[in-house]
Amino acid sequence: MTGQNSAGPAAAQTAGPASFVTPSRPRPDRAKRVHFLGIGGSGLSPLAQIHLAGGGEVSGSDQEDSARVAMLRALGIAVRVGPPADPAALATELRGADVIVASSALRDDHPEIVAARALGIPVMRRSDWLPELTAAYRLVAVAGSHGKTTTAAMLTLVLRAAGVDPTAVIGAEVAQLGGSAVAGTSDVFVLEADEYGGAFAGLDPELAVITNVEWEHPDLFPDEAAVHAVFTDFAARVRPGGRLVVCGDHPGVAAVLARLDQRAAAPDQPRTARDQPRSTPGQPAPEQPRTAPDQPGPAPEQPGSAARARVVDYGFAAGRSWQAVGYAPRPGGGSVSTVWHDGVEVGELALALPGPHVALNALAALATSAELGVAPETALRALGTFSGAARRFDTVGQASTAGGTAVEIVDDYAHHPTEIRATLRAARDRAAGRQVWAVTQPHTFSRLAALLDDFATAFEDADRVYVTDIYAARETDDLGLHATDLAKRISRPRRSAYVSWPDLLDRLLADLDAAEDDVQDDQVDPGVLLLTLGAGTITTVGPLLLDRLRRPGEHDRTPIPDTMGQIPRTRPA
Repeated sequence: MTGQNSAGPAAAQTAGPASFVTPSRPRPDRAKRVHFLGIGGSGLSPLAQIHLAGGGEVSGSDQEDSARVAMLRALGIAVRVGPPADPAALATELRGADVIVASSALRDDHPEIVAARALGIPVMRRSDWLPELTAAYRLVAVAGSHGKTTTAAMLTLVLRAAGVDPTAVIGAEVAQLGGSAVAGTSDVFVLEADEYGGAFAGLDPELAVITNVEWEHPDLFPDEAAVHAVFTDFAARVRPGGRLVVCGDHPGVAAVLARLDQRAAAPDQPRTARDQPRSTPGQPAPEQPRTAPDQPGPAPEQPGSAARARVVDYGFAAGRSWQAVGYAPRPGGGSVSTVWHDGVEVGELALALPGPHVALNALAALATSAELGVAPETALRALGTFSGAARRFDTVGQASTAGGTAVEIVDDYAHHPTEIRATLRAARDRAAGRQVWAVTQPHTFSRLAALLDDFATAFEDADRVYVTDIYAARETDDLGLHATDLAKRISRPRRSAYVSWPDLLDRLLADLDAAEDDVQDDQVDPGVLLLTLGAGTITTVGPLLLDRLRRPGEHDRTPIPDTMGQIPRTRPA
């Protein structure tokens, strides 16, 4: 965590135009003691840090020790690991807490939740606590099915470069920000807002960002329409006079905006979003006067009432308020494009990370920061320095095989077909003639079952695909699925195979040793860019593989630790 702040946002630093500042509201009692159940998780750990930095008292518990738990203890937070010694010890631990914030992974019958309620201590979930934590701030909520972590991190970096010191909670560690929690001194709070479990349902943002909208969680949402509905509810909660920044190129966003229009037209529904002409996301922009070829036209009309949220769109397509033109990969990674805003060329967007999806995330951060009063040239400079977030095209390291084949290993959180396509497209841009190998661990049986055909066509930018066992996470029903069901459906690339989790390291090492003899005609470099893809334990593979490449012959045939937490894999490969 960076930027310890005992005073909170009381001495607010105004980042944007005066017309965009909402009146200050009573802040929550920051002196209250909060006890977090599951404090070592990625969802609660940053909230604990922010509460501590704001002058509150924090304690917590978790099922297992971890680097996050060690970090929290280093901050002075008392954390119990494992079950309590006995009911009396648990009661002593909980007594004195003003509120319990419990991980969404814990059921209502969890012993610590039951004990807290028996003591009369209010129990809240993360989704309940977030509105209280952010209530006194100008909340910027960054949502979307994909890209919200990178966008929120980029926006936080830009605001800091502009002299705004935001508080931020981001869904991954960001080295440039000192972690996933940033305790700032201004009245701006950047929050990665998640739709899963209704986590963003109670938020009251002054500015909301929607990067895209897709069906991603079939265990929670029965169909795409249900996803559109929750994002519509989120967009409708933007405060009067606020802004809604959206990717105008995405059809899912178009569906959400259409639902907002329907609400606005209903006599019993207050209008909560735009009232100015706009192009329709996912569709060609309407004809309008141009000030430059294929560039955005004049700025849209301002809303007739300051009490309505205004939509600001961005994307690659003509007609967007913020448009990136001429996207091109740069040698060695990264990309470059030219940014236009309402018909005026703003400058060059040069990024260190590859992929059109990263450029769109940067454009979202640029557009959002402009609404907060940041000069575009300041934002562009800051975006050019962004080095990424953990598990988002995250370079693990480089090594060579005994035969001399250079191997670069990249780890990525991609576990949805859209994310996999985007990551492999970025990898192809970065590979520069090398082979691209994808090692994927499907995440949950329900997601694979719902999106199996889409997954099967998501790997076309790879030269080889290795499908390992499904990571079950919270699920106990395998739905009759096995990882071989995906491996057999992948027709491009032709070299795709199922490899069991225990055999994965040895198979990769053997194939890498033989890679030099397998250079394709269109490859100018025999090297391999290998990506590990997934939201589960696949992230452990890269470091283990790198270690064995760097120290050949020093390892016995040791399988990857089987910490997958899934039901038995019974079907033969």
